[in-house]
Amino acid sequence: MYAVIETGGKQIKVAKGDSIFVEKLDVKEGEKITFDKVLLIGGESSKVGTPYVANATVTAKVEKQGKAKKIIVFKYKNKTTYRRTQGHRQPYTRVTIESINA
Repeated sequence: MYAVIETGGKQIKVAKGDSIFVEKLDVKEGEKITFDKVLLIGGESSKVGTPYVANATVTAKVEKQGKAKKIIVFKYKNKTTYRRTQGHRQPYTRVTIESINA
């Protein structure tokens, strides 16, 4: 059984036991979180929501809060002395899917 959930403006396909990275959630490590925006439940029989499946939830446990590797944003314009360097580290939350309730 799998599900497609919506979190952080993105759609993610998950199954029981999966460990996924999502946009930073305001939850402490070790706590459980419930995703109620379930777009699709798949398996032997599929359920498609309009836009969400009624009474469907996905329960997950927060494993880690962290930041991704640094990326360098470099802006440059030719034939001028314009150069700008900026770094960015995107915060994330790693969760492990515990159950899919349909």
